[in-house]
Amino acid sequence: MMKFVVVGAGFAGSVIAREVAEAGASVLVLDRRGHIAGNAYDEHDEHGVLIHRYGPHCFHTNSERIVLYLQRFTAWRHFELRVRACVDGKLFPIPINRDTINQLYGLDLDEAGIARYLDSVREPRDPIRTSEDVVLASVGRDLYEKFYLGYTRKQWGLEPSELSASVAARIPVHHNRDDRYFQDIYQCVPADGYASMFRNLLDHPNIQVDLGVDFFAVKDRLRYDHLVFTGRIDQYFGECFGSLPYRSLRFESEHLPNCPFHQSTALVNYPDERNFAFTRILESKHITGQTHTGTTITREYPSGTGDPYYPIPRPENEALYRQYKALAERETSVTFVGRLAQYRYYNMDQVIGAALAAADRLLGR
Repeated sequence: MMKFVVVGAGFAGSVIAREVAEAGASVLVLDRRGHIAGNAYDEHDEHGVLIHRYGPHCFHTNSERIVLYLQRFTAWRHFELRVRACVDGKLFPIPINRDTINQLYGLDLDEAGIARYLDSVREPRDPIRTSEDVVLASVGRDLYEKFYLGYTRKQWGLEPSELSASVAARIPVHHNRDDRYFQDIYQCVPADGYASMFRNLLDHPNIQVDLGVDFFAVKDRLRYDHLVFTGRIDQYFGECFGSLPYRSLRFESEHLPNCPFHQSTALVNYPDERNFAFTRILESKHITGQTHTGTTITREYPSGTGDPYYPIPRPENEALYRQYKALAERETSVTFVGRLAQYRYYNMDQVIGAALAAADRLLGR
């Protein structure tokens, strides 16, 4: 029986572990944290409120294949994420839509009027290289400064002009009143939570899961035919070319008793960098659908230190990653997959897709 070691019990590692286990291989899954599910992990806090410990995870995709794959391990709860941004003490829909502009400027424009308005304020940029270029060319300077500039500075610790265009390109602008954050065909969350889904995903007689284990502390004692590595690719190679930059987060939760809901949507963004050190407030109950007399809110504080959450999209960082990728391609008995191993700002469905593709290659399918 072929033996695999999988480093990381998040989406990438768990999906590959399941695939190779079903093909008859023996799999040992290691994770340095004391739980499975990676950053998607959810849990009941001390007050009994089901919270997303590492920020909001709202599954969305256009891939029926990926939805059906996960459906083997969970039932779904339909959920469409809506976000508000707090600007000058008032809440506005974000991404920017017709209501955002009408409410902000006291206008009454229809869809065609919104299109004309944006045409009148946008600042054409050619070529478009940075996130600042993307936003100014889309909505102009005032909306850029009110909704994007401060938030981006806090989130990334950089000016929008220092970030690749791909960061801002993820955020659309709507001429209509659609206030959904995502437009994907499938938008949902696991009905019993992410941790429950991952337990089902890893529940196979060929899979052994060891938690609280640092791969680098035990790697010399491990014996395997193939390694699947989902952690930091630079760490795997001893940071021989230098450290790849990542952005981290710190979470501060507060329970509010006898308060069914604190805010009108799951997420409220705070782009004001002078008065708010955090970027947003998450209220998980909107996502989970849980009934509880109280609620728990979580403030997110971006940080330059701590666990890596987001690869920082900049040309120089991509160039550094390519040096590590060249080393990775020479490793015939190691597969690198996932947000940290591939230094990609993946959504959940993209991670699953990458993991399924990697499993197909490993199994010769």
